[in-house]
Amino acid sequence: MFFRGQTIGKYKILAPLGSGGFGAVYLAEDTWIDKKVALKVPHRQSLDFGELLREPRLLATLNHPNIVSIITAEKQDNVFFIVMEYVAGETLESIINRDGAMEISKALDYTCQICNAVDHAHGQGVIHRDLRPANVLVPASGLVKVADFGTSRFLEIAAHGTTIIGSPPYMAPEQFHGKAVFASDIYSLGVTMYQMLTGTLPYQTPTPGDLEKLMRGELVSPPRLRNTRIPKELNDIILRAMAPDLAARYQRASDLLAGILAARGRSLPRRPATSSPSAIRDQTIPSEAAPAPVEDLRSIHSRLRARATPQPRFCWHCRKPLHARSGRCPFCGEAQ
Repeated sequence: MFFRGQTIGKYKILAPLGSGGFGAVYLAEDTWIDKKVALKVPHRQSLDFGELLREPRLLATLNHPNIVSIITAEKQDNVFFIVMEYVAGETLESIINRDGAMEISKALDYTCQICNAVDHAHGQGVIHRDLRPANVLVPASGLVKVADFGTSRFLEIAAHGTTIIGSPPYMAPEQFHGKAVFASDIYSLGVTMYQMLTGTLPYQTPTPGDLEKLMRGELVSPPRLRNTRIPKELNDIILRAMAPDLAARYQRASDLLAGILAARGRSLPRRPATSSPSAIRDQTIPSEAAPAPVEDLRSIHSRLRARATPQPRFCWHCRKPLHARSGRCPFCGEAQ
């Protein structure tokens, strides 16, 4: 819809960033303040103006460091578009496709951040409905951003998110029946964890004939069978997040986050009071199948970090920014 070099209002189009079923996204420059932004242009421009405003109004309720923020919505030259924060970086999907299975510590760091984003959205009554690695942006800072709430809706509008929307490999069983609930996002996050830790999806796109097997949980093999470095406790957490039975699944992102943090607390050695968030993130949950010379690895990591350029500090728990010398997060109270 837009082309490189085109100016629409005060925005100059720099490059296309991607296109999906609901709209196209462009990198643009706000020429008034010399700032790069992302413009999302819905494909269905013929919708009622109030319907076009549904997504930006929903996004305006979400204010969290792990969610791509909205700046405004505009209509110029008879084209409606949403102006959003531009996040320079890769998608989680491209990282997995390139590198395969991640280190456990990195995968859990990303998972905790996504949990925080999803928990905030759920707290505002918003379900994502299309949570997957392609919709998670990973900038160089490591502060991940959940994007593309275009398929989201307020759960309070109806008893369920009643439209069948989502990406089939990541959809919870109830979503195939148009009954998305908060726990449906948890299922999608479980599939994302599975993919981060194994490098593969638990199953390919289910065919109509596979739906009964999906409902019974017969399509999923334990991630530990594909990556023996995954500890049993973490394996069980992923399978619970992907439980086909709603009652057996984690109900909220905060429940999943609490399970992960408890597993890390039991599996990691007690850290000294001077440990930094980056030091915590660099430690991995020990594997029963592959004991490693952990102390030697940590010594190497410490020396490498000492040579590296200092990075902005964020709370390991709530991911909010910290003062350079903070020993405790002023937002959530966790020791750093």
